[in-house]
Amino acid sequence: MPPLIFPTRVASGAPASAAIDGAIPDCCNIGVVFRALLFVNVAVLAASVAQGSGWLDGLLAFVESSMLVELACLLSLAALCGVRQSVHSLPRWAQRLLCVLTPAAVTGMVIHLLSSFEWYALGFAHSSALEGMGLAALFGGALQHYFELRLRAFSPALVEARLQALQARIRPHFLFNSLNAVLSLIRSEPLRAESALEDLADLFRVLMRDTREMTTMEDEIRLCRQYLSLEKIRLGERLQVRWETDNVSKEMLQRAQMPALLLQPLLENAVHYGVEPACGPAQVQIKISRRIDRIEIVIINPLHAGVDAVGGNQMALQNIRERLALLYDLEAQLTTNSGQGFFEVRLRFPYTRIVSNQVAA
Repeated sequence: MPPLIFPTRVASGAPASAAIDGAIPDCCNIGVVFRALLFVNVAVLAASVAQGSGWLDGLLAFVESSMLVELACLLSLAALCGVRQSVHSLPRWAQRLLCVLTPAAVTGMVIHLLSSFEWYALGFAHSSALEGMGLAALFGGALQHYFELRLRAFSPALVEARLQALQARIRPHFLFNSLNAVLSLIRSEPLRAESALEDLADLFRVLMRDTREMTTMEDEIRLCRQYLSLEKIRLGERLQVRWETDNVSKEMLQRAQMPALLLQPLLENAVHYGVEPACGPAQVQIKISRRIDRIEIVIINPLHAGVDAVGGNQMALQNIRERLALLYDLEAQLTTNSGQGFFEVRLRFPYTRIVSNQVAA
């Protein structure tokens, strides 16, 4: 019985540079769950068709074995997901051995539980528990080795290089405009100019720090407020901002982790395409909500005739999608929607938080 063994994602709310030293794949990741289930079911279907007298017989055999396959797979996944952190300090050979023994033990337990049912006795009359456990162990070792090699292919050095390249491509252009705006305030409003320069210095500090670092939601929101205050100098009353939160506490913002400069480029696009072309006041809405282990951020800005906000946003949106894929695999999504005079960007990613200097999901 094929076990559930999955590739480890590069990071799960942790810095991209944090190397995963363990040999047990990350069985808690939605993306790797999907890939593993697809692989296991395709392998079982191919074996069923090869052993049968035709496609129909093979498909029927696959359907009959699906309960055993899926149950053994999901329980193996849950077991490896649960023990991965607790055995992280074990030698790599011991972790590899655990990836072999755990699916075998889970498959044996599932076969023992199902053997009392008549449909199982009829459908698996020619298969023994030892055979199922042996296949599970064989698949476990083979898949663990494959996903360990896959992890090396996506080594931290490669990921960091890609993240730094993506980061460089989205460095905000507003810095130059902000300098000119601050210069115009130095004589007329020196205190406001001083405050703006402090905000600008903080923005420079974020842009020049190590792009492998994560940040807290509180720091990212503070950065966005500083950015918007600088744009307010340039755009005046045309820029209207509305913040909304749902199930979001100050403690959550302080502990929740997210990639640095993830939200600010989206706000920059909202200002560029939704506020700058406007003749009068234009509102940018930012909605932040939390649903159990997921965080959702929605940014809405006006659409103007003759302004291709959808096409103009594509490069920045694609960059952010690539960063999310590198950091979260399939557990994060960025979607857009336009209509009725508004452009909406919806961002979802896992709620990962700092606990005792460690990142916890």
